[in-house]
Amino acid sequence: MNLAWWKQSVVYQIYPRSFMDSNGDGIGDLQGIISKLDYIKNLGIDVIWLSPVYKSPNDDNGYDISDYQDIMDEFGTMKDWEELLANVHERGMKLIMDLVVNHSSDEHPWFVEARKSKDNPYRDYYIWRPGKDGREPTNWYSNFGGSAWEYDETTDEYYLHLFSKKQPDLNWRNAKLREEVYNMMKWWLDKGVDGFRMDVINFISKPEIFPEGDPKPGKKYASGSKFYRNGPHIHDYLHEMNQQVLSAYDVMTVGEMPGVTPELARLYTEESRKELNMVFQFEHMGLDNGPYGKWDLKPLNLVEFKQNLTKWQKALEEIGWNSLYFNNHDQPRSVSRFGNDKEYRVESAKMLATLLHMMKGTPYVYQGEEIGMTNIQFESIDDYRDIEIHNFYHEQKEEGISQEKIMKSIYVKGRDNSRTPMQWNSTNNAGFSTGTPWIKVNPNYTEINAEKEVSNPDSIYHYYRALIQLRKNHEIIVNGGYDLVDEDHPEIFSYKRTLHNQTLLVICNFYANEPVFTLPATILYKSAHVLISNYQQSDGSLGEQLKLKPYEARVYLLTGA
Repeated sequence: MNLAWWKQSVVYQIYPRSFMDSNGDGIGDLQGIISKLDYIKNLGIDVIWLSPVYKSPNDDNGYDISDYQDIMDEFGTMKDWEELLANVHERGMKLIMDLVVNHSSDEHPWFVEARKSKDNPYRDYYIWRPGKDGREPTNWYSNFGGSAWEYDETTDEYYLHLFSKKQPDLNWRNAKLREEVYNMMKWWLDKGVDGFRMDVINFISKPEIFPEGDPKPGKKYASGSKFYRNGPHIHDYLHEMNQQVLSAYDVMTVGEMPGVTPELARLYTEESRKELNMVFQFEHMGLDNGPYGKWDLKPLNLVEFKQNLTKWQKALEEIGWNSLYFNNHDQPRSVSRFGNDKEYRVESAKMLATLLHMMKGTPYVYQGEEIGMTNIQFESIDDYRDIEIHNFYHEQKEEGISQEKIMKSIYVKGRDNSRTPMQWNSTNNAGFSTGTPWIKVNPNYTEINAEKEVSNPDSIYHYYRALIQLRKNHEIIVNGGYDLVDEDHPEIFSYKRTLHNQTLLVICNFYANEPVFTLPATILYKSAHVLISNYQQSDGSLGEQLKLKPYEARVYLLTGA
């Protein structure tokens, strides 16, 4: 197997606005990140993924870019960014940037020009359509609520925005637009960037004809996602991007792809096809969604969860590559979502980390995950900052949904759960800022903070360090085959990894009960020892039956047969 560096790496995602503020304005910045690089290096991280730091009006926290080749004033200057890159490289780590090219900001010079007239040279950089029967060109909804089309009075046409109306979609059918994007990518790569995480990259190919969607009962707008996800020319564009840009550099690429299937992921990531290295898929992130989407809450079914993760492990075992994550800037905190963030916070955070990091693929750690940061519950909607949360709140209010029900959904699934400031220590504002933070700090920072975690050898932080080190020490974790064990058990998630004459047996109790794990008769071995566990083992032997403690995780290395 081709052992590219990104297959052996562990990635740490930084959400700059919430990571570390160096100048007291309440907003995290590049100098703040520089001051914490040793903390990240000590965790064992190989690659830092930096969420957008480009010039932006900040309608969607930097995912609405007005200049792709400059830095947002709040974060610092290009000189600060160059200093960050040099410091990352000096520590033997790599830096990947967010590439946001499905859409730009409506304040980008291209769009400012495009909306001036129908014959403007930049008009075709975006997607324009006349209205239909006095309304929008189609009934598609935006992913942030409302219509996906915005009327523009100047030219009496609508432009497409799959997200905020301040995020008009770029027209990838236009070869000149694609050339501009490729030149911008080369500019960053020539500055020394080590790759890109590509925002909703499988949305860039739109259909030639825009059909109507099927609204759910009682709804005005419908999803158009089946028409623009993995669209007609997506493979052509990604292959062209690889040929024109990526193939000339030794870089890592990961495409964020809502709605991608394992079969499509194989096409996107098969090395001989020369498109991307890996994708972010969302199937496992949707298993606790009800029929009406993420805000429609339902409990996670562990058997379904096991089947889904196993499906992806098996599908990309020989062809392609998996990215492994439970947390990011768009998801709630995993210890609150899948674990127990109260009495078993430490145990369940370690269990979830074990489950993920022992799988085949490249693991991603989102800032604060390594110290077990939890979801937030602000009493007032005014304390939330996310555009998606506010749009959802107002839409639900208009539909007469109770305040209690709306806030419950926000508490469980809102994106601001992961965007509260990083909790560095127990001083004011968790040591994040000497000013007033742009979003309130989670009040549990006096108990949960990095300083406390680093000083405690039994902490979640040190457990992550151990997991990351195991990946570096044991080839089986990077390259071993994967098989699910006891797929129907309702409380235990166990699987094995195999390579040569070694077997890695991973046993995770997903709940607070004390179930019994039964060793399958098919697992034969001569010797067994515990590689890692989230409880002190008085007896690390592997018997035919193991009674597990709440949220217990054990990893055994078995040799011989």
